[in-house]
Amino acid sequence: MKVAQVAPLYESVPPKLYGGTERVVWYLTEALVRLGVDVTLFASGDSLTSAELRPMCPAALRLNPDCIDSLAYHILMLERAINAADEFDVIHFHTDYLHFPLARRMPTPHLTTLHGRLDIQDLALIHYEFRDMPLVSISNSQRTPLPWANWQGTVYHGLAPELYSLNAKAGQYLAFLGRISPEKRADRAIEIARRSGIPLKIAAKVDRVDQEYFEAKIRPLLDDPLVEYIGEIGEMEKPQFLANAVALLFPIDWPEPFGLVTIEAMACGTPVVAWPHGSVPEIIEPGVTGFLVNSIDEAVQAVQQVETISREGCRRVFEERFTSERMARDYLSLYTRLTDSMRPVQAPKLYEVADERSRPDQRPILHPRDLFTR
Repeated sequence: MKVAQVAPLYESVPPKLYGGTERVVWYLTEALVRLGVDVTLFASGDSLTSAELRPMCPAALRLNPDCIDSLAYHILMLERAINAADEFDVIHFHTDYLHFPLARRMPTPHLTTLHGRLDIQDLALIHYEFRDMPLVSISNSQRTPLPWANWQGTVYHGLAPELYSLNAKAGQYLAFLGRISPEKRADRAIEIARRSGIPLKIAAKVDRVDQEYFEAKIRPLLDDPLVEYIGEIGEMEKPQFLANAVALLFPIDWPEPFGLVTIEAMACGTPVVAWPHGSVPEIIEPGVTGFLVNSIDEAVQAVQQVETISREGCRRVFEERFTSERMARDYLSLYTRLTDSMRPVQAPKLYEVADERSRPDQRPILHPRDLFTR
């Protein structure tokens, strides 16, 4: 089978520093190649892959000072990928909805993995118009706002097992890894560390859009002697950072679509203390790979109990559920189904509303009609 993977251009594949989507694309691409799939990767020119690389720009765009308009490069990439569609059995997009108008008009089977949150009202319009697009969610929770979309399946992320090693002995600090933004709640992590009396190491990037929040809300909290702000770290530093932690704090305040860092911690044997928003209850098994909490008080109690979690058990769950080979095989099943027969689209019933009690986080189902009747 010949498969094209179309990645965002903001980071290289794999990213040199932060970059969730591009990292997942790399894990998937390499695992598919190991399974004997002929893969072509559309990505930035500084990407490293065992697949055939078709560079769409010289270097990743986020940290490129010469890039003024990143959208221009993405439009160019999509045009080139779709022009080459007859070379492939399946084209797998990771570019949100940018390619929808072009993909709708090509005969080659295609699939889109949505990596972001979907509970934004504007997205209902675009996804309803393009409800024929075959989609994959990265958690069951992620798809809740758009149950009428053309979902082909849910595929949980996976990591290459050899990149992370079990550390059977806990370290001396709590870890916070990812982004500093209002929804990630680094302030909660700092408060948990203070009340637990355990040092906290924060390895996180600050995007330009979050700089004001960081300066106003987070920087003043970094003066505490228990708190060490490391900044953004890359793939080489992450395994040691996570493996040497007592626990990973994941105190989110938003419907997290997946949370890659949670399975990175599990791969190291490190338990996770997390708020149960979005995908978290699908990933973390209470008492097995961590604890789910709903307050600072509960989080402090959980930190005091993390030594009851088997670090070997965390690694075992990772190997059973979250390896890149499992992810690749899941996608291969979807590719095969698509090449056999594209699933027919069933028009959604606009006035059908799901039982409120059945949906995580009580998030509203988004219908285009709601946007026109306000």
